[in-house]
Amino acid sequence: MRQIYFEKIDLHLSNIGLGTLAIGGPLWDWGWGPQDDNTSIKTIHAAFDLGINWIDTAAVYGLGHSEEIIGKAIKPFRNEFFISTKCGQVWDSNGEIRYHLKGESIREEIEASLRRLGVEQIDLYQIHWPIPDKDIEEAWGILVELINEGKVKLIGVSNFNVSQLKRVNKIYPVFSNQILYNMFDREIENKILPFCKENGVSVFVYSPMASGLLTGKYNKKGIVSIPANDWRKSDKGGHFLEPELHINFQAIEELSEIAEKLQIKLSQLALAWILNNKSVSAPIVGARNKNQISETAKASSIEFSEDICNEINNILKKRSRSLEDTRE
Repeated sequence: MRQIYFEKIDLHLSNIGLGTLAIGGPLWDWGWGPQDDNTSIKTIHAAFDLGINWIDTAAVYGLGHSEEIIGKAIKPFRNEFFISTKCGQVWDSNGEIRYHLKGESIREEIEASLRRLGVEQIDLYQIHWPIPDKDIEEAWGILVELINEGKVKLIGVSNFNVSQLKRVNKIYPVFSNQILYNMFDREIENKILPFCKENGVSVFVYSPMASGLLTGKYNKKGIVSIPANDWRKSDKGGHFLEPELHINFQAIEELSEIAEKLQIKLSQLALAWILNNKSVSAPIVGARNKNQISETAKASSIEFSEDICNEINNILKKRSRSLEDTRE
């Protein structure tokens, strides 16, 4: 497993991080359907054995359940695992989630996350969403205090645009921005990636395989088999919904031909495409079992020739034109 080195803070991380949204289970708005906790723990252990040394979660994943499972899984090697989690989304006794960035709320959240994770300090603590926008400075100020109190080592944000990054960066340097990026979601290339590169903000990207669509395991029949309580079946499904879905399948078919030519899987092609982007620090990849994380780890060292990059980008450009045609 290749590593990335953050010289200013003398930090080595694997160039792929383990995402844990799915292991939170189905009982919340963005659940991926049923998940066995023992399988989740074995997946985390397998990731560590493969050289993946950091794990990303959020308090809201499974309404605290993801953090609890991580806490159980990392006990044997806590000091060797880098843990990042997030604040800013809270829930009531009915599981109703709301955004909240007031200082008192964040202080309650950090204590709950520390307890669930079974740690005294969180390596990277992030504002999950810049909502409400008016409160991001207050929230960021609290995170700075948590550094001074020794409860967190580094602080970052997630889903922030350039304007919001500038606002909090004036108060205290932003270590990282965690944001959506994959072959089908490329909006950050225009402004966010250039700003982060220029200002020394690390970029960790989530959903590098477009919520599973770029794994290559789905066809139209496979989409039908997704559990009813999986968010991809709802009106939030995005890439999984028509009229976009059939256009995505066309692109996936062509991308799969490139993967086959390189003798790798489509999921590995999608990951390697991100890893070959020097403006991205690392992707965060979800996994629900040992086989998935094993396939993921193999992408760590894949490099592309310029010709392959051009082939991929031509396919993605054609997909974009097709999508534009459906909107006219």
